[in-house]
Amino acid sequence: MVSTEVKRSKSYFIDEYIARLEKGDALLDDTPQNLVEVVGILKSYGVVLDAYSVNLCYIADTQFLKLFPFFKYFNGDVNTKKFLKFLWHDRINYEYAEYCMKAMFWHGGGGLDAYVDTPEFAAATEELIKAYFKYNPLMIGLHKAFKDFLPEQMRQMAYYSGLGQFWRVMSDIFINLSDSYDRGEIKSIPDVVKFILDGLVADAARPITYTVKVRDQEYDILPKSAGLTFLMDTGVPYVEAVFFRGTPFRGTVSYNAQAYEISYDLGMFNYGALYADPLPIGGAGIPPTLLMQDMRHFLPDYLQDIYRQNVRGEGDIRIQICESFQKSMFCVTTAAVQGLAPHPLNTEDPEEQMANRKYLKGWLNRILESQILKVNNQKTAEVS
Repeated sequence: MVSTEVKRSKSYFIDEYIARLEKGDALLDDTPQNLVEVVGILKSYGVVLDAYSVNLCYIADTQFLKLFPFFKYFNGDVNTKKFLKFLWHDRINYEYAEYCMKAMFWHGGGGLDAYVDTPEFAAATEELIKAYFKYNPLMIGLHKAFKDFLPEQMRQMAYYSGLGQFWRVMSDIFINLSDSYDRGEIKSIPDVVKFILDGLVADAARPITYTVKVRDQEYDILPKSAGLTFLMDTGVPYVEAVFFRGTPFRGTVSYNAQAYEISYDLGMFNYGALYADPLPIGGAGIPPTLLMQDMRHFLPDYLQDIYRQNVRGEGDIRIQICESFQKSMFCVTTAAVQGLAPHPLNTEDPEEQMANRKYLKGWLNRILESQILKVNNQKTAEVS
């Protein structure tokens, strides 16, 4: 007898996932295999994010207003051995961190995006530029001729620092999650989501600030008085820009405007981590390849053993890492969706339930276009 695949409508899955979330489950299926993959890959990701965070903050703090920051990936430690390893590409791919920063900068959103366009930011930046180039009349002249050039560099530096601070928190959360799993405290995917959510809530109001120093004088580029915070002003824009929207990958779509392969509306972009097809990972010009390569170096032994048992062994390890990484990001997304809900998702108040369901439908209409159904081995006959 030939088995038939049951295909369901998108509306069916929206109702199913709302029910899941309301009873405390995650977007990702709760299975032992998923649990091991998610915790293992997040441990590796936490190590990589630590390196990314350190470098982004180093660039923001020391390389601002430098026109040619040749050694920005060296974190101030330039030596022959490190330089040769850099040329051999035996290093962390900090370019991916910059890719994420530029995606956030491009898509905008949140308080950080709003603040870098304020008169207060412009005034602080102007004061910094004059101090930095006090003894350089050529650059002062250039600044007067092209008034937006150097301020735009400082807007980017604000994003370097903001993303670096955001990843500092996320790195600690993921490393602590792995430690809790090793102690036997994390036993399910909902446990993973709750751990991440608790971490996000604990640091939700953590201030995002950015101060630089020129000749012993400090300049507050993002002062504490701006009221920028970890969750709403860096976390939410990060999820939107990197998880959902992303940027078109060169070599996979045409940049020719007449080809109409790239949407005219940035809000319709679906090149983010949740949508990515794992198969192209490893190809030239695909930014996530850099991240998968970095995580490969820090995989825990138990996760490497799982990958070796695959039919191709480690021959397609970047693809396997990408699949595990997507699973983990659906857990992070679940935590974000829960944390931003207007009311507790387990509320029994009818009006609060209605408000929550309206909120969840907005998210799920986007999430169900991602890889979640494939990850959970579900089929849908309707995708629009």
